[in-house]
Amino acid sequence: MRLRNLVATAAVAALLAGCTNDTLDTAAVDLSTVKNKTEYQLSSKMAAEMSKLGMQKTSPIALRIFKEEGTLEVWKANTANRFQLLKSYKICAWSGKLGPKVKEGDRQAPEGFYPLFPHQMNPNSKYYLAINTGYPNTYDRANGRQGTHLMIHGACSSSGCYSMTDEQMVEIFAMARDAFKGGQQSVQLQAFPFRMTAENMARHRNNPNIDFWKMLKVGYDQFEVTKRPPEINVCEKKYVFNQQGSGAFNPGGQCPAMSTPPALQMAMSTFDKGYQLDYDKAMKKYDGMVWYEPSEAERKAIVAKQRAGRELAYAPTGNSIDAGKLMKASDLEKKLAEQKEAEETKLAVEIQKKELEKATKGGTHVPVPAANPIPQPVLQAAVEQQPAKKSFWSLFSKGEAAEQAPAAVAVAPEQQAAVEPQAQPAGAAAKQARSAAARQNAQPQSTAMASASAEGAAAPATEAPVAVEEPPKKRPFWKIWGN
Repeated sequence: MRLRNLVATAAVAALLAGCTNDTLDTAAVDLSTVKNKTEYQLSSKMAAEMSKLGMQKTSPIALRIFKEEGTLEVWKANTANRFQLLKSYKICAWSGKLGPKVKEGDRQAPEGFYPLFPHQMNPNSKYYLAINTGYPNTYDRANGRQGTHLMIHGACSSSGCYSMTDEQMVEIFAMARDAFKGGQQSVQLQAFPFRMTAENMARHRNNPNIDFWKMLKVGYDQFEVTKRPPEINVCEKKYVFNQQGSGAFNPGGQCPAMSTPPALQMAMSTFDKGYQLDYDKAMKKYDGMVWYEPSEAERKAIVAKQRAGRELAYAPTGNSIDAGKLMKASDLEKKLAEQKEAEETKLAVEIQKKELEKATKGGTHVPVPAANPIPQPVLQAAVEQQPAKKSFWSLFSKGEAAEQAPAAVAVAPEQQAAVEPQAQPAGAAAKQARSAAARQNAQPQSTAMASASAEGAAAPATEAPVAVEEPPKKRPFWKIWGN
């Protein structure tokens, strides 16, 4: 009963602190008055709020991040060593989507539990001020995850970090500095994809990271109940929270025999029963519906107006709640298929562009289109332009004029139908007949007659018959010198 009352009291205090701090967050720091950013002293209004909540200036703090809401919270211990929400900040920019960071260059902001030590404070950051998250932590390294320089910093620009405005960062940096001066050895950073309520867990139940999030939720719930940062260990490549072990914890090895403190176990049992009721209710609400998780570009589009009139480095990304939406499962499947097709098209264009640049490198080689592989028909007119060869004997023939006429080329009926028009002028028909007659002069009479017969059969029915004069007979060779 006593623990339950303490939990209820802490919840009410946190709620009241949140309401009060909404006002505090609207009062931005005037950087023009800050002479030394690393020695900046919190405002008198902030000092009065801490005093009201029973907090000392140098008491410990904890940081909590919720990606989906785009929120960073500063919690501070009171005189009873229970943490209460002191101030909530709107994150200016975070990159990637919901889910943990896995490898260098994936543009993902980390999720998990990270200890922040004094040496991770960077007063000389090119992003105004920075606190290194310490990624990869013990859990990340046990699971082969890689990445460097993941920060909480100013400048409102992110490539895997959590970026604040400079006005926000000078306050956060000052609160961490004061806590270290008070003797706190490490500040716990809890980075979550969203507030791990029953409704949010049901809404994101189809996300591929759900098992990882369920593991983080154990630590989230224990902080919600105790209002104290949980003790973190790693074994069997997973987080364990507030566990008393009979042996050492090996991140990649088997977990030792563990037990949960009885008071915590009882409190969590009551909490879990209420959570399950809420989860079942949420599942009915989201039956047949799934959550579409927006991309970073879609989040940026929501807050595009905030960048107007500012320098290019200022790049707020907004939160996932405003850009995401609930959809029917079938609609989401269709949308994801369209996105995949668009990505594949973009990749294909990039590949073609690289190949073209490679082929034309230095301007010495330009690809030439290949010839048309489809054969083209040969026009009859082009064939008829080729003159027939004269025989030696025709040089002495009286029918020289007839021999000089172009010779006709025999064309098969099926080829002739493909290349000749449906009807020919009478002049063209006469020309063709004279060519045939000239060729008869160089052939035996029977062959000439057969050729004429074949040509007559191949001619279109619409042509009128043309009379062909019989050429004069050749003179014998020995009569060349005769009378």
